[in-house]
Amino acid sequence: MKSFTTISPIKNAPLFTKNFAGPGEIDLAVKKSHEAFLEWRKVPIKKRIAIVQRFLEELLKDKKELAKEITLMMGRPIRYTEGELSTLKDRADYMISVAENSLSPIQTEDKPGFKRYIERVPLGVILLIAPWNYPYITSINGVVPSLLAGNTVILKHSPQTPTVAEHYEKAFKKAGLPNNVFQFLHIDNDDVVRAVRHPLVKFVNFTGSVQNGLKVQEAASSKFMATGLELGGKDPAYVRKDADVNYAAEQLVDGVMFNSGQSCCSVERIYVDEAIFDQFVAKFVEVTKDYKLGDPLDPETTLGPMVSLSSAEFVRKQVNEAIAQGAKPLIDASLFPRAKEGSNYVAPQVLINVNHSMSIMKDESFGPVVGIMKVKSDQEAIELMNDSEFGLTASIWTSELDAASSIGDYVETGTIFMNRCDFPDPALAWVGVKNSGRGCTLSTVAFESLTRPKSYHLKYQL
Repeated sequence: MKSFTTISPIKNAPLFTKNFAGPGEIDLAVKKSHEAFLEWRKVPIKKRIAIVQRFLEELLKDKKELAKEITLMMGRPIRYTEGELSTLKDRADYMISVAENSLSPIQTEDKPGFKRYIERVPLGVILLIAPWNYPYITSINGVVPSLLAGNTVILKHSPQTPTVAEHYEKAFKKAGLPNNVFQFLHIDNDDVVRAVRHPLVKFVNFTGSVQNGLKVQEAASSKFMATGLELGGKDPAYVRKDADVNYAAEQLVDGVMFNSGQSCCSVERIYVDEAIFDQFVAKFVEVTKDYKLGDPLDPETTLGPMVSLSSAEFVRKQVNEAIAQGAKPLIDASLFPRAKEGSNYVAPQVLINVNHSMSIMKDESFGPVVGIMKVKSDQEAIELMNDSEFGLTASIWTSELDAASSIGDYVETGTIFMNRCDFPDPALAWVGVKNSGRGCTLSTVAFESLTRPKSYHLKYQL
């Protein structure tokens, strides 16, 4: 039997070893999920809501322990991890609040002698493939609306954070969810393809890399099935000359550095009007130097290790290449003694004199580093923001609402922020374009991909 070991990035030490499910277990889980779906789809929406609400209560009873476990598994500082669980509840609560209305039949205009309406019918077995970087909120985005819509769920979580799925199952059991409506599988990449191709799997929601997203899409193409893909990002920010410079710098440092930059929507490149460039950069560097890189179990730590040594080495290599090509580093790494070659701990870095010939401005970094470029106009900023294979979010920092809206009209992205960044709002569709993916989670729109329309054209007068 194949197995995997989760390595904590704190000291590169093993946390636990778990077995992968084999092909037979996968097929059985899907079969059981389909059988459970045939009954779960009949359960009234109000009862589904009540069960999901009880699930949240049961899950969050151990909030502090879950938060510590997140830190141990993926390295985010303990001072922040409990916040992910609060965000989980906010997102789930919102999706619960809009579920009944979003899933109700669509009524047509009156026509004598006819009753016509469109029902939103659940799809069946949904396979959710979740990442490690925000293990609870990325998975809850799919789990809760899928179940509310009347589908059954099989969750495959990252081997870096596998216990998240296990905690879900325990909480659902305590909440009274019928057997097999929610299941989890620990499976390797080859068997992910097998699960995606299974004829009883009716939708796949994947969050992860572009490379693996392409594999999921290829596997799904063996049948007529839609996919939801949340992939990479190289999210830009544009600071106009009318922005509040200090506020923009403080917020953008957080947008770059939070979670050690390991977020699909973290800010990875910044364009600043030449009139305020020096002032902005000075403030940005000042705020960055206040970060404390260290043991994430220490409540004083604000920047923890990257999830793996390979990730840390990629970021260091990307920074060194940019410097060799003429970029200027503004952070002295000696300010962060924990950062050493051959470790998961990476010092934050701010680079200027960068351009789009450099990997640091084109390729996803997924680390605590950013390049900042000077621009002369809104048009130049728009062109640079669009000069990317990705399009998840973009932020515009300005005092003019109309300017943010009009610039946003021309930026190729899924979400436009004004004077904030790195914040998926559950009332808004979370969606990407280009190589950032396809499909949507969150908001009322999320239910559209989790159901199919079924029309009723009933003539009752002959």
